[in-house]
Amino acid sequence: MCIVAISSTILMISITNSIFIAVVIPLAGIYIYSLRYYVPTSRQLKRLESTHRSPIYSHFGETIQGASTIRAFGKTDDFINMFHKQVDAFVRIRYMSILANRWLTVRLEFIGSFVVLFAALFGVLSHEWGWVSSAGLIGLSVSYALNITNSLNMFTRQLGDLETNIVAVERIKEYADIPSEAPWHIPGVAIPKDWPKYGRVKLETYATRYRSGLELVIKNISVVIQPSERVGIVGRTGAGKSSLTLALFRIIEAAEGKIVIDGLEIDQIGLHDLRSNLTIIPQDPVLFSGTLRFNMDPFHRYKDDEIWLALELAHLKEFTRSLPNGLNHVISEGGDNISVGQRQLVCLARALLRRSRILILDEATAAVDVATDSLIQETIRQEFQTSTVITIAHRLNTILDYERIMVLDQGEIKEFDTPQNLLSDQNSIFSKMVQDSKIHKSH
Repeated sequence: MCIVAISSTILMISITNSIFIAVVIPLAGIYIYSLRYYVPTSRQLKRLESTHRSPIYSHFGETIQGASTIRAFGKTDDFINMFHKQVDAFVRIRYMSILANRWLTVRLEFIGSFVVLFAALFGVLSHEWGWVSSAGLIGLSVSYALNITNSLNMFTRQLGDLETNIVAVERIKEYADIPSEAPWHIPGVAIPKDWPKYGRVKLETYATRYRSGLELVIKNISVVIQPSERVGIVGRTGAGKSSLTLALFRIIEAAEGKIVIDGLEIDQIGLHDLRSNLTIIPQDPVLFSGTLRFNMDPFHRYKDDEIWLALELAHLKEFTRSLPNGLNHVISEGGDNISVGQRQLVCLARALLRRSRILILDEATAAVDVATDSLIQETIRQEFQTSTVITIAHRLNTILDYERIMVLDQGEIKEFDTPQNLLSDQNSIFSKMVQDSKIHKSH
């Protein structure tokens, strides 16, 4: 519509006064020159606006969630100042965007005014010199010229909006181009019904990184974990303990080597086939908005008796009975209406319900007290005797009765032996870690 309006105006004036064409060419040059500066600038300013808007929302959300902690530590003024700085940075960019808009408007008004001026001037001169006999045509051309400023403004704004709003599409495309996970199911590949039957885990020169271009977080690990064996994994922060857990679930893929579970390479099967047959009790307990029954058995595969038995073994039976609705008690988003320890016990009950042959504990007792930790460890010892248990240890005393201990450092296995052998060597890394944590060897 804008193009038609501008074109019809120029055409009408040019038909009435052909000499007007000589003015249109330099005015068009000024217009194109202004556009070439404005459109790329406004596009980049839009990108900067988006970049500076996101931190405001993030900071606001974090402040609301941690309001009680912020007040407790007396950091209210600090967070208010941080918010002001982020708003100021955004307003600065927004102000530049408005300035760029005003800069263009001045030039468009200038071009529109010149069109009206020359349309009126040539109309008067043409009438005096007898080039145009009809005063009505001159009036028509001048009235058209009066509207060209609005048409130019509208056209430029529409063009600018098109280019600046396409930035959103650029961001969507960026996310769309991120490599996806492996297929949920691989057609034609069927795993045995009772897989994994024994729980034997073998890593062959395995190495992985979080994404291409980064350094390896696990480096050439070759190890065999026997069926029903309990293995504790220890190491300093950044040693690669959690990375090894992520590798077992293929949340990060192998860079080199492979992981074989009961003779089946995990990278040859679908993610659902793999993850549905392993069980993890994570460091941060994961609960969903819904009933306790839904959190225990989201796919309705187990009977109520089995669920109650799992809750009893997880020391949650009395707590669940005390709830007004029992298994139908509604858990809020993230489990905010129950304690962190109870969330952890719900995750333990979920694992007890599934009874997988491979159980992975990723510092599962880090958020509970020592007494609850002892209960959880005792339950795991009794109920998972036939399962392979891989534990990332937060408290070293919980793994001192395991068959073997794996000590990781910078993604490599430094020690892998029984706790007795490692503790008997005063120079071993594990022995020094035990000494640092002040655990008596009689444990």
